[in-house]
Amino acid sequence: MERYEIIKDIGSGNFGVAKLVSDKRTRELFAVKFIERGQKIDEHVQREIMNHRSLKHPNIVRFKEVLLTPTHLAIVMEYAAGGELFGRICNAGRFSEDEARFFFQQLISGVSYCHSMRICHRDLKLENTLLDGSTAPRVKICDFGYSKSSVLHSQPKSTVGTPAYIAPEVLSRKEYDGKLSDVWSCGVTLYVMLVGAYPFEDPDDPRNFRKTIGRILSVHYSIPDYVRVSIECRHLLSRVFVANPDKVMCFLLMIAWLTQTLFILGTLKNQLIGVWFTSNIH
Repeated sequence: MERYEIIKDIGSGNFGVAKLVSDKRTRELFAVKFIERGQKIDEHVQREIMNHRSLKHPNIVRFKEVLLTPTHLAIVMEYAAGGELFGRICNAGRFSEDEARFFFQQLISGVSYCHSMRICHRDLKLENTLLDGSTAPRVKICDFGYSKSSVLHSQPKSTVGTPAYIAPEVLSRKEYDGKLSDVWSCGVTLYVMLVGAYPFEDPDDPRNFRKTIGRILSVHYSIPDYVRVSIECRHLLSRVFVANPDKVMCFLLMIAWLTQTLFILGTLKNQLIGVWFTSNIH
């Protein structure tokens, strides 16, 4: 860590602490995730490092390097100065459909790329969706601690992720398609951006985990009357929030809804179609 100057703490969690650092030579800012070393943790983090370092996409936090200290692993990565998308929604309450589409198309672009690389994230959520500091913020997907590669690892069957975002099949304790669970989590993210609340939490008892799980398993959700959401977007959510989603159909619906606005680059539609089918024909 000699080449970096620590500036401040920027986050903490079960993994340890994240710090903002500056390269002493170039003055470029980076985020560093410090993880206390130990056999069990090192085995868990090894998968995160292997998967994350293989991904190079504008909507994924750039992996730089791993350093070892006597007590910690230090994962150096791109610094997203705009913070979490979660914070932006908390400040706004909820987004207009156009604003939600602007962020969602970037999320889908990054997730589709992961899937084309045979990697499923398995913990997609607003807190793991960062923003750069630009005027028109660029989404940056982070935290690949629960990710799995279909090339390196077996089909997932463990119940991982964040309860509000978790797909029904993940709760079955049987093997499931991690790509499909990612699609479900993307749907939850879109819903929260549009409504400002989680789709499967009981509005009268949001902290009741058992009720949330029950509503996920029964796919019980609704869009409040006071929220203006287009028919196309409602149709998209209805095809994502099913127990066994048709991954091709729901993605084509995403493309139709996403390309209704000039926020989308002209070539994105063809890029997404190519990436999606490439990642799902095997």
